[in-house]
Amino acid sequence: MDDDAPDEAMADFKTKPLGGWGVAQIAAGTGLTIYAVWVGILQPGFRKVPLRLQVPYIPASKAQVDHVMTMFRGRKGGLVDLGSGDGRIVLEAHRQGFTPAVGYELNPWLVRLANFHAWRAGHHDEVSYRREDLWKVDLTECKNITVFLAPSVLSLLQQKLQTELADDALVVAGRFPFPDWTPCRIEGHGVDRAWAYSMQAQRQHILKKNDKLTDSNLNNELTKEKGST
Repeated sequence: MDDDAPDEAMADFKTKPLGGWGVAQIAAGTGLTIYAVWVGILQPGFRKVPLRLQVPYIPASKAQVDHVMTMFRGRKGGLVDLGSGDGRIVLEAHRQGFTPAVGYELNPWLVRLANFHAWRAGHHDEVSYRREDLWKVDLTECKNITVFLAPSVLSLLQQKLQTELADDALVVAGRFPFPDWTPCRIEGHGVDRAWAYSMQAQRQHILKKNDKLTDSNLNNELTKEKGST
């Protein structure tokens, strides 16, 4: 038997192109794996959550984390991540000196995953991941807030943040902006973009908008009165 045969076979295996069918098989296998993880592990945590409030788990990229944390440069105190997923924002916040750094996540599997990442990084006792409904979390004492949520959730979350947060609070949204808010700063591009919102500036925008609506309504009423006389 030729001793060089195995080496030649291995060389052929390494150099043989995958081709379109091979790439399709790999893509299909990867998609099935992701779907299996979602159905078997992540989705059960959302079964009691209304469909429009469900947010698929998509880990934040390093660029997204960097852009979010850049927005908080120069600020101190604690940081809260609403919908903290696997906990990477909370971990990075702790590394940058934010104490306490707390993540709120409804999915129990993601809470376990976040705690595992914190343990592996050596910060298990220094950060906190809580399985709580973000709509029931009291945010009145929070000054630094991050959110990586779907637009359908952000549109509902606006009112809660406006009601509970102080004027000196800063909210940073990653991946999607708040639909009705005006950012005070934007960092990054494309899917890695982050938007910062000053609550004081946001309330001023709302007041100006309401004043314009009031003036417009008043002018309409005066016009109607003149037309009827």
